[in-house]
Amino acid sequence: MTASSTAASGSVATGGHPQRWLILGVICLAQLTVLLDNTVLSVAIPSLTSELHASTSDIQWMINAYSLVQSGLLLTAGNAADRYGRKKLLALGLALFGIGSLTAGLAGSTGQLIAARAGMGVGGALLMTTTLAVVMQIFDDSQRVKAIAIWATVGSLGFAAGPLIGGVILNHFWWGMIFLINIPVAVIGLVAVLKLVPESKNPNGERPDPLGALLSTIGMTALVYAIITGPGSGWTSAETLVSAAVGLAVLGAFAAWELHIPYPMLDMHFFRNQKFVGAVAGAILVMLGMGGSLFLLTQHLQFVLGYEPLEAGLRMTPLALTIVVLNLSGLGPRFVMKVGTAPAVAIGLSLVAAGLTSIALLGGGTDGSYGGMLLGLVLMGAGIALSNPAMANAIMSAIPPEKAGVGAGVNGTLAEFGNGLGVAILGAVLNARFAALVTVTATSLPAALAAAGSDAERQKISDAFADGLQTSQLVGAVAVFAGGLLAAALLSRAERAERRTAAEAAGEGAEDQVSAA
Repeated sequence: MTASSTAASGSVATGGHPQRWLILGVICLAQLTVLLDNTVLSVAIPSLTSELHASTSDIQWMINAYSLVQSGLLLTAGNAADRYGRKKLLALGLALFGIGSLTAGLAGSTGQLIAARAGMGVGGALLMTTTLAVVMQIFDDSQRVKAIAIWATVGSLGFAAGPLIGGVILNHFWWGMIFLINIPVAVIGLVAVLKLVPESKNPNGERPDPLGALLSTIGMTALVYAIITGPGSGWTSAETLVSAAVGLAVLGAFAAWELHIPYPMLDMHFFRNQKFVGAVAGAILVMLGMGGSLFLLTQHLQFVLGYEPLEAGLRMTPLALTIVVLNLSGLGPRFVMKVGTAPAVAIGLSLVAAGLTSIALLGGGTDGSYGGMLLGLVLMGAGIALSNPAMANAIMSAIPPEKAGVGAGVNGTLAEFGNGLGVAILGAVLNARFAALVTVTATSLPAALAAAGSDAERQKISDAFADGLQTSQLVGAVAVFAGGLLAAALLSRAERAERRTAAEAAGEGAEDQVSAA
C-alpha cells in the first residue's frame, strides 16, 4: 500500500478525508460534464444534419459511438483504477474527455465527429468508475449514503438538464460549442483532482486480467449495440440477433473465465450475495423505467404536444428538481438511514411506478394537459431520490473496499444497460400499439405526420401515438413495481442474514473472553 493510500485509509477511519466535501464537489463537476454529454447532442441533430450534411446513419453513430465505447469499457476501467490508482485514472479520464471534446467541437466531417465521440467515451468510462470509487474511499459509513445521494443527484441532473443546456447554447452559438464548453470544466477538474484527491488503489496488487477485460468489453459492447439497434433495424433482423448472440456468448465466456482464474477482474461469487443481487435488480429496473419513459416523453412533448426542444426540456425539469431538492437538503439520505435500504428501495420504486402510472393515465392524450405529467415527474423524482442512493450504496458495500473501482464499474454498467433496455422495451411496446391502431408506412412519428393527407388523419396518428405511449408507460410501471418488491425482498433477506452473522460473531467473542478469564 502506498503512503497516499495509507493516509487516505487512516483519514476515512477517523471520520473521512478532511477535504472530503470539497473533493466531492470536484468529482460531481467532472461527473456532470460526462452525463450532460450523454443527452446534450440530441438537440443539435438539426444543426448537424444541415451543416455537416449528416445522414440518419451518421447521426445514430454520433450518439451511439459515445455510449457503446463507454458502456463497453466500464468494468475494465474500474478494474484498471483499482490496480493502477483511482486518482491517476480519474485525471487521465478528464484529460481524454477534454481532448475528445476539443476534437469534436472542431470536427469538419461526420467521420471526425464520430471518432471524437468514441474518444470521449473512453474518458467517460474512466470518469464514471473512478468518481464513485473515490467517494467510497474518502467518506466513512456515517456520511457515505449522503455523499452517494449527492453523487447520484448530479447524475439525474445531468440526464435531465442536457437538452435544456444544449438548447440554450444552440440559441446563441454554433453546434461545436456544445462540446467546447466541456474544455474549461475538464481543465478546472483536472487541476483540482491533481491537487486535492488522495491516491488509493487495491493494496493486494493483483495480477491484471487482460483476457477478462477483452471479453467484458466485447460482450457488453455487442449486447448494448443489439439493444440500441433493435428498435430501428427490427428485433428479428440479422444485425440485432447476431449482435445479441455474440454479446451473450462472449459474456458467458467471460463469466466462465472469471470463475476459473485466481485473480478475476469481476469476482462472480458476488452474485451469490443476496444484497448485491437485490441492488442489481433494483438498479436495472429503476433505469429501465426512467430511461425508457423520459425517452418517450421527450417525443410526446415535441411531436404530439408541439413544444420546441427547449420548451420540452423545461417541462422535464421537475423530475431533476425533485431529486435535487430531496437529496441536497438531506431529506432523502436521512430517510434511507432511518428506514433501511430494503424499505427505501421498495418505497422508492413504488413511487417511480406511481409516477409512470400518473403520466400514463393523467398526462397522456393530445389535449395539451400537463398537470398529470407534472405529478408523475414529481413522483418519479421522489422515488429515484430514495431508491438510487440506497441501491448504489448496497452494491458498493457488498463489494470489498479494495474493489471499489470494479463496484463502480458494475453500477455504471447496470445504469447503461437498464437505460438502453428501457428505451428498447418501452419503445417496442409503443411501436406495437401504434402499428395496431393505425396503418402507416413511415418509420417514425414525424414522417407519419408529414405523410398524412389531412388534419383528421394527422389527429388520428397523434392519438394513436399517445395511446401507445400510455400503454408503454403502464408496462414500465408494472415492471418497476414488481422489480422493486423483488429487490426489496432480496435486500431484506440479506440484511437479516448479516445481522445473524454479526450476532453469532459477537456471541463467540463473548464466549472466548469468558474462557480466557
